[in-house]
Amino acid sequence: MNAPVLDVRDLTKHFPIRRGLLQRVVGQVRAVDGVSLQVARGETLSLVGESGCGKTTVSRCILRAMPPTSGEIHFQLGADGPVVDVAAMRRGDLRGARRHMQMIFQDPYSSLNPRMTVGDIIAEPLLVNGIGTPASRRDRVLELLDLVKLPRLALSRFPHAFSGGQRQRVGIARALALNPHLVVADEPVSALDVSVQAQVVNLLLELQDRLGLAYLFIAHDLSVVKHMSDRVAVMYVGRIVEQAPTRRLYATPKHPYTEALLSAVPQPDPRRRAERMILRGEVADPADPPPGCAFHPRCPYAVERCRQEVPALLDSGDGHLVRCHRAAELTLKGVA
Repeated sequence: MNAPVLDVRDLTKHFPIRRGLLQRVVGQVRAVDGVSLQVARGETLSLVGESGCGKTTVSRCILRAMPPTSGEIHFQLGADGPVVDVAAMRRGDLRGARRHMQMIFQDPYSSLNPRMTVGDIIAEPLLVNGIGTPASRRDRVLELLDLVKLPRLALSRFPHAFSGGQRQRVGIARALALNPHLVVADEPVSALDVSVQAQVVNLLLELQDRLGLAYLFIAHDLSVVKHMSDRVAVMYVGRIVEQAPTRRLYATPKHPYTEALLSAVPQPDPRRRAERMILRGEVADPADPPPGCAFHPRCPYAVERCRQEVPALLDSGDGHLVRCHRAAELTLKGVA
C-alpha cells in the first residue's frame, strides 16, 4: 500500500449518559471504541456494518465535525504537505485542514440548500475559503459541472429542478471544489434508485482514477461495496471486527459477523438459492456491551472463552485482520 493519506489510531468517541436533576454522568455510550484504519492515496476503504455500529460517528470524528474522546487522526495536507494530527488541532486551525478533506452526504435532498442555485452551492466552499474572484469561481463551477457530467445550464437552476441522482452529482461537485485529497462518502447511493446507484458509483470510480482521490466509503450494501472498494473494514458495536482486501474478505471471511452480512448479498442468478444466515437476538447496546466478545450472544460458533475474554484484532496473514478467538479454526462461507 502507498503512504497513507489518512492514518487513524485507537479512535474512540464516548457520549455521556446523564440523569437526574443535576444531570450527573451515570454511564457512557461507546459509539466508537478503539478504531484504527489507514487509507492510501487512490485507494477506497469501505466501512460496513449494521445501522448504529458507529460508521458515521467515525467519519464525523475524522472530519472533526465532532471532537473524538481520544485517539489520533494523522492526515497529510496536500500531495507533499505536512502530516498533522486532526484530533489535536485547535478549532481555529481546522479550516486549513478541511480544505483537503471533504464529505459527500447520504441524502441528496436535505444536503442542498433549496434557496441557493446550483452555481452558488458549488461555489460556496470557494467563497468561504476566500479563493479566487467571482469570475474565476464561475469558471471553476463550470469545470466541475463538466466533471460530474451535468449540463452547464444547471448553473442557474435550483435543486428542486433535478432528480435525486443529479442532486447527488451536485453534492459530489461541491465536495471536489477545493481539490481535496480525501473524500468521505457517507452512504452516497443508499437514497437512490438501483440504476442511478450504478451511474453514481461509476462516476466516483472515474473521478478517483482521474484525480487520485482517496475514499472512505461508508455503506451497508455489500454488493455496492464489492464493486467500489479496494479494502473493506467491518464494524460491530463501535469496533472493527474484520479488515481485509475486498476479494479476500468476500471469498474467505474470518469473522462470523462478516459471514452473516455476506449471506444477505443478493444472488444475481435467480436459479441459485442463497443460504441466508439469520442472526438471533439484537445488536448489543454500546452503553452496556456484553462481557467478552460483543458478538457472542448472536454468534452460532461462540464458546465459553468468547463470553469471558475480549478478542484482540490480529493479522491472520496478508493483511487480513480479524477480531475472533476461533478465526484460525473456523471455515466460513463467503461469496464468489
